[in-house]
Parts: sequence; structure tokens; C-alpha cells
Amino acid sequence: MLFDEGKLVDLTYPFDSTTLYWPTASPFQLETVAHGPSPGGFFYAANTFRAAEHGGTHMDAPSHFGEGQWGVDDVPLEQLVGPAVVVDVSDSVTRNPDYRCTKSDLQSWEKAHGLIPAGAIVLLRTGWSKHWPDRKAYFGSETPESTTTLHFPAYAEDAAKFLSEQRLVDAVGLDTPSLDYGPSTDFPAHRIFAENNIPGFENIANLRHLPETGAWVIALPMKIGKGTGAPLRMIAVLPQSAPKP
Repeated sequence: MLFDEGKLVDLTYPFDSTTLYWPTASPFQLETVAHGPSPGGFFYAANTFRAAEHGGTHMDAPSHFGEGQWGVDDVPLEQLVGPAVVVDVSDSVTRNPDYRCTKSDLQSWEKAHGLIPAGAIVLLRTGWSKHWPDRKAYFGSETPESTTTLHFPAYAEDAAKFLSEQRLVDAVGLDTPSLDYGPSTDFPAHRIFAENNIPGFENIANLRHLPETGAWVIALPMKIGKGTGAPLRMIAVLPQSAPKP
């Protein structure tokens, strides 16, 4: 076996009737096509599923907010596999649910752990996953069907510029519904990452099990041709020194 199973962390929520989608998207649907004895006497089962691109644990392709930028099927594999940098801002989020991770937060991380390496996959741990799959709590609103009432943490504009232009990261992600915080109306983090062809991973599960450094991430989306986003199967490989989750 290539990996110790005890060192693998599943960072993906199941896709089912509880999966949370962006307020403007259709929910996940699973329809039974067959389930039971076939005419030939053997068991047979098959389903049909329907889903929007942006929901559950998924990837935002750069084309989501960048005209002419990479679609899902254009993103090179090497940008979907890499060393994880985990930045924990959960204490700040406890005080402010609309907290945005800043360049200063990233520089504080670097003082403790060294420079964020080029080609890293930077994951923001906000602690927001504790609300999954409570739709109202996760979207921070009593009316989560409305995009004008949302409250949750994400990346600040200066952090997005720092990661894209000075640290040259391969991908970013977080454990909330969006790379931009809930009240955003102009989505600067999305636009900056898109301009630099940096994919984003949203609604990540189990980030609490990852150390700040040393883990590797494998994030493989459904390869939707020209897709602006796609369901994602994402895992982490923990370093040998890390305790089992």
C-alpha cells in the first residue's frame, strides 16, 4: 500500500439530500433508475444524479470569475496536488463571523512556520465547518435563500493578492461556502485568484485534522469540459509524524 490508511484524511462532504449549495443553485438530486432483481435474475442498481457546479465540496475554476481563464478541464494536475499550508483564523472568527483572513495573518503564519512556498495549496481553517449541514447556521442567515443576508468568513483582498502575486501558490481553499466573505457583493478574492489562474476549493471538510505544515493535498474535480466549477473529491496525506485523526 502506497499510503498508510491512518494517515489519509477525507476532506470531502458526501453529496446527498443534505448537501449545501449556493443560494442561487439547484440542490443535489439522486433518482433511482433500478434497484433489485433484473430480468436475468441477478441484482442490478443504477441511479441518475443532477447537480449544479457550485455546491458541496467543490472547485471553483478560474473561469468562474475570469473571462478567458481556465475551465475545470484546463487546470493542470500539478496545481491540484501539493503541500498544504493550513492557516488557522478560528479565534478571530469566534469574535467576528464576517472575519476575513488578511495579509497580516499570512505573514504571522510565516513568522512561525517559514515562507509559504511557491506551489503550495493554502487552506484557510476558520472552524466554520462546525455548522455543516445546518443551512441557516452555515450561511449565517435566517434567510439563506437570499444572497443579501449571508454572513461567514473568508479571504480578504490583500491576502488574495499576496498569495497570488508574491507567494505564487497553486491553489487555495477553505471550510466555508465561498472564497469571499458572506456580505461581499463584488467578490474581490474570487476575481484576484481567477486573474492568476488559481483554482479555489470551497466547503472543505475535516480541516481540523490537518497540521499547519507537512500534509499533502490531492484535490480532483469531476472533469467537466469548460466547467466553471465541479464536485471535488479531496483528501490529505498526513506527515508520518502526525497523530492519526
